[in-house]
Amino acid sequence: MFRRARISGPTLELLRRRVLFFALFTWLPPLLLSALSGQLLGDAPFGFLRDIETHVRFLVVIPVLIGAELVVHQRVRPAIKHFLERRIITVADMPRFHATIESATRLRNSIPLELTLVLLVWTAGLWIWLHLTASTGPTWYGIPDATGFHLRPAGYWYVFVSNPILQFLLLRWYLRLFIWFSLLWRVSRLDLQLLPAHPDRAGGLGFLGRTSYAFGPVLFAQGAMVSGYIADNVLHEGQSLLAYKILAVSVVATFVVAILGPLVMFAKHLDRAKRSGLARYGNLASDYVREFDQKWLVGEKHEEVLGSGDIQSLADLGNSYTVVREMRLVPFGIQDAMRLALATAAPLAPLLLIIMPVEELLTRVLRIIF
Repeated sequence: MFRRARISGPTLELLRRRVLFFALFTWLPPLLLSALSGQLLGDAPFGFLRDIETHVRFLVVIPVLIGAELVVHQRVRPAIKHFLERRIITVADMPRFHATIESATRLRNSIPLELTLVLLVWTAGLWIWLHLTASTGPTWYGIPDATGFHLRPAGYWYVFVSNPILQFLLLRWYLRLFIWFSLLWRVSRLDLQLLPAHPDRAGGLGFLGRTSYAFGPVLFAQGAMVSGYIADNVLHEGQSLLAYKILAVSVVATFVVAILGPLVMFAKHLDRAKRSGLARYGNLASDYVREFDQKWLVGEKHEEVLGSGDIQSLADLGNSYTVVREMRLVPFGIQDAMRLALATAAPLAPLLLIIMPVEELLTRVLRIIF
């Protein structure tokens, strides 16, 4: 559909067209309909322009979710190639590896599966919104009375077009995350050939932690949705911003764990490689140190060792053993977790301006720095 409408190319080109199209398609009609019905401005949370959460959802979240497709596409493909380029997959497991890739690709491109998501959005999604999410008071999109909740003209577009598009994009991303982790799970069941002395401290699998950065935009979008929700409740409902600190921390922690947690499935391979590496490098070190002692320490050759390459080899061997000893049992580090946490928490930072003026915030930052 996108390619026929000329808002996408065969390799996800024309990103700006897609972003602009969906941002305007979901946000502009409610704006115009609200203006025509006199609901554009008004007392919070009545007016459309006062609804921060709606603007964040359609002008920030949807463009970010669409743009994330290209980011993930560009970074995940090289990650798959690393399994082959680093010879992590054995020759015997090569057919199973390629079958895993083909299965994941078919699932990602499944039209029936995406149609199922559309059906789910238009059934369960609408029911959840009407019964659990819709406002209990008058808003720009509807007004409740004794007989139920009645949608305004802008509300029909919001409920049956704009919101389902956002829900579909979110469900589609959750599905793609499931496909990615399912692919990694099947790869983790192969006989992987890891290098315990690899400088990434992860046996050569450290690229998986860095690949998780590709999902940073998805986490940013999730954080933006929470930020918009909190902003509306604080500004329009009079609630305290500090009352949402547990929610904010929980959201950040949950999504970081959701992205990095499944990588723990490689722990058994990394543990086995580390134990094997410590044993093999320990034996090599014992043999080398014994020969070094016999050659340089049993006799009167102490001065000659300073000009020999043996002393440098001994240091290099010690460094290699240190790398094996410091090998992690998961293919990611604290830095990877911090980057994903920052991507999720970044949209929450502007909320500080609600309780602290810009001048005061800058003053405190300057005091900390200087």
